[in-house]
Amino acid sequence: MNVLLPWAVHFALACFALAMFLGLLRLLRGPSAEDRILALDAMYIDALLIMLTLGIGFGSGAYFDIALVIALFGFAGSSAMAKFLLRGEVIEP
Repeated sequence: MNVLLPWAVHFALACFALAMFLGLLRLLRGPSAEDRILALDAMYIDALLIMLTLGIGFGSGAYFDIALVIALFGFAGSSAMAKFLLRGEVIEP
């Protein structure tokens, strides 16, 4: 099992990096604002998964804390952008 884990971590990191690159392409070329926001959501989820995979590969708990912070900021940013697209303002008077 110890021989297979580094290969699996490297393969997962390559797949997540490819997914992040494809999300970046959609972010830059997206025809609408909704497509760009969905690409940004996919990119922060990919970043979260990369941090979790690195935490498993290095055996360090610090990466899991960083992944939690990425998840919190990503959710707050997604909800703020969705509210802005629906109502035109983020903070209601």
